[in-house]
Amino acid sequence: MPLLTSKANPRFKDLQARLRQGGPRRGATLLLGAKLIEAWAEARRTPAGSRLRPALWLRLEQTDPHPLEAGLGVETLVLGEALMRDLAEAGSPPEHELFMELGPEPAGPLAPRVIGAWGIQDPGNLGAILRSAAAFGFQEALLGPGCADPFHPRTLRGGMGAAFLLPLRRVGTLEPDAGHWYALDGAPGAVALGEADLSEPLRLWVGNEGHGWQGADLPEGVRRLAIPIQGLESLNAAVAAGIACYETARRYPR
Repeated sequence: MPLLTSKANPRFKDLQARLRQGGPRRGATLLLGAKLIEAWAEARRTPAGSRLRPALWLRLEQTDPHPLEAGLGVETLVLGEALMRDLAEAGSPPEHELFMELGPEPAGPLAPRVIGAWGIQDPGNLGAILRSAAAFGFQEALLGPGCADPFHPRTLRGGMGAAFLLPLRRVGTLEPDAGHWYALDGAPGAVALGEADLSEPLRLWVGNEGHGWQGADLPEGVRRLAIPIQGLESLNAAVAAGIACYETARRYPR
C-alpha cells in the first residue's frame, strides 16, 4: 500500500490544489472521518448523494482499513499524520478521508419544500441550517450570493450528511414562483411564525448572520417572517432556521 509522507509529493500537491478550488469552481471535496463517509454511503443512491462520486480513499498510517474501503472500487493511499492533518485543516487528523469528485448542480423545477440561505458566511452555520432542514423534511436548498461553500469539508462536516440528502443549487437573485416565500426577519410588519401559511410549495430563506435582511429590498412576493422572542434582539441564523423548519414539520408532517 503506497505511503505518502512528503508534502512535496506530486500526488499530495495535486490533491491540495484541487481542494483549494472553492465555490462554483469546486470540482472535488473531502469527506472527513468514518461517520461522514458512512452517512454518504447510506445516501449515495439519492439524487443529492449521487452528485458526489468517490475517487480516492485516504487512510492515516497505522490505521486499520475501514469496512467500506474495499467495496467502493477506488484506490487507497496511506498518508502520514502531517499530510492528513493538512488536508483536513484540523489539529487532529481523522483516520479516514474520502476524496470525492463533484457532479453538476441539479436543474428543473423546485421541490415542494425548500430552504434558502442568503449571505450565510460561516461554514458551520450553513451546515447547521442544512442539517435542520433535512431533519424536518425539506427537500432542496438554494444558496444565494455570499454563502459559504456548501461542499467545503468543514461545511459538510457541520451538516453531518445533510448535503447528501438535499440537492443544492446556487441562485443569484430572489425570483419568487407561485409558492409561499418567506425571509426570516424580525423587522416591523413581519408576519409572526405562528400566523404564517407554511403549506407547500414553501421557500423559507435565512439571511446573513450579522444583519439578516436589514436594508434589503425584497421583491414582491417575499414576505418577512418573525419568530417572537423576549429579552434579546435576535436569534442565531441557524437557530432561527431550525425553529422555522420544526414549525413547518409540526404543522405539515411528511
